[in-house]
Amino acid sequence: MKTIKIDVAVIGAGSAGLPAYRAAKAAGASALLIEGGPYGTTCARVGCMPSKLLIAAAEAAHAASSTAPFGVHVDGAIRIDGREVMRRVKSERDRFVGFVVDSVEGIPAEDRVIGYAKFIDDNWLQVGDHTRVQARSVVIATGSSPYVPAMYRALGDRAIVNDDVFSWDDLPRKIAVIGAGVIGLELSQALARLGVDVTVLGARGRVGPLTDPAIRDYAQKVFSDALHFEPRAEVEAATRDGDTVHLRYRASDGTLVDDSYDYVLVTAGRRPNMGRLALGNTTLELDSHGMPVYDPVTLQAGAHPVFIAGDANGVLPLLHEAADEGRAAGSNAARYPNVAPLVRRAPISVLFSDPGIAMVGARHADLAAGSFVAGEVSFEDQGRSRVMLRNRGLMHVYVDKATRRFVGAEWIGPDAEHIAHLLAWALQMNLTVDAMLDMPFYHPVVEEGLRTALRNAAALLKAEH
Repeated sequence: MKTIKIDVAVIGAGSAGLPAYRAAKAAGASALLIEGGPYGTTCARVGCMPSKLLIAAAEAAHAASSTAPFGVHVDGAIRIDGREVMRRVKSERDRFVGFVVDSVEGIPAEDRVIGYAKFIDDNWLQVGDHTRVQARSVVIATGSSPYVPAMYRALGDRAIVNDDVFSWDDLPRKIAVIGAGVIGLELSQALARLGVDVTVLGARGRVGPLTDPAIRDYAQKVFSDALHFEPRAEVEAATRDGDTVHLRYRASDGTLVDDSYDYVLVTAGRRPNMGRLALGNTTLELDSHGMPVYDPVTLQAGAHPVFIAGDANGVLPLLHEAADEGRAAGSNAARYPNVAPLVRRAPISVLFSDPGIAMVGARHADLAAGSFVAGEVSFEDQGRSRVMLRNRGLMHVYVDKATRRFVGAEWIGPDAEHIAHLLAWALQMNLTVDAMLDMPFYHPVVEEGLRTALRNAAALLKAEH
């Protein structure tokens, strides 16, 4: 059994673990990167990048079938070759993964260990059956995995998660998607546009991350127009017959529905990967779910030299947040006990649908009633959006009554991913609605819709006084 003594052991070589390792080294500490699975982040292998490749194919199919209103006619049927679609998705996915693997393999060999790590005690780790590691500090960056309820696990390989979609050689004929969160809606719309018969079964009226009732209702209609969307369905039974899955569910209107599918795609959330770590061998305080109790500001578990970053802590499962947390955790692990708080950037979230969904800053659900005004704009008659026939969407921007500062926004609409960045920058700069309206707006652009929402918010503030 090999023994390694190190300043910082980083468990997990993903979007949080890699920055943690580099930050620890930059702080002058010796560091070891431990990875149990293949190199290549969740984002590159089964997340951000392959999903956007599938969405890009869907957008191409949708564009090709939507030219007639412009007077441009594509004669004959639009043919979608599922095998060619998936071939490109997997080929380009492998290219992105290759970049990550090359980066990891550029790390000195003596700083890398392959194998699953578990705690022997607070400062000792065992990796596989070949290495013991004594670490002054530990960063847990083990990521997360899709959660599949028992009802669907019983379906075997006919119940899949998003990871499995990107191993397909061809597109299926018909699927049911369980869950109407970000992953479920992105993949559902993409697959529907590629000719797959898709049914989405939500549970609590959820539409992606949205909390503003008016925006959520608008988005629900958008998705209901594009595919079979049941935002409040209750699945009563799931059975398998050969390669066919039968679902019985009660629809939003109370109707009992029986239907059959090739697959059930379960997008019921993700859970932190903590099961292999043997945390019971440590003196860390654990919550009722077996998660270490930790400070979300410093990422430190109690007073211990253990730091939790990225999807492993279950707070903000976004790549840029994971990278920021990884850097902070690695730096704090190297400098322990002199830890520093993580300074988070303005919150930003994007759902890559069409029209896009985005949220910046405070959610509607988190704002105190009466403390803000909501400036609104509909994109249905917004000039540039209508020119492009992309005129579907509704936006609310939230402005604090006392300070006139922009505090958040939720919306569905065209170019949401780009407008989200403008608003995140404005939020991080603590701009007031007045300062934002002083900024330049070109004509004709979709961003003029944002200006309308800001103007409406300013008018509401004026009316309050």
